[in-house]
Amino acid sequence: MHLKTPNIDPEKINALRGHMIAGGLILILTLLRIFVRFKTASPNPVTTSNAFLDKVAALVHLLLNLLVLVMAGSGIALALGAELPDIVFGGSGQPLPMNFQDFPARAVHGIVSKLLIALILLHIAGAIYHQVILKDKLMKRMWFGKR
Repeated sequence: MHLKTPNIDPEKINALRGHMIAGGLILILTLLRIFVRFKTASPNPVTTSNAFLDKVAALVHLLLNLLVLVMAGSGIALALGAELPDIVFGGSGQPLPMNFQDFPARAVHGIVSKLLIALILLHIAGAIYHQVILKDKLMKRMWFGKR
């Protein structure tokens, strides 16, 4: 999410607050998902009968989790470096930095966001491929209850 509101606009703090809360929630849910994934039995991996696609699928799943963690880490690093917790949540009254681009973590945050978008699109394409082309009922397998 690229916030286009200038840092001098008073609404920027509200936008950052929402962005930081959403990012924190995504981090918590991702950590919970990873924990549950390691603590519960997993079904056998789905195969496409194509070794390359099967390897791509495994890599995409790993990278999705890893990049979400890197995204959150870079966001936390940026927030701490720019003293955002005090400004956004603590009401310190300090102005926001003139430009977040001055912080190295911002570059990482921006690059990882683009990589995550690409991986999410690839993941969606894979799900559609399974559902429409292979018709292997993968979506049903991922749902709750009897599979």
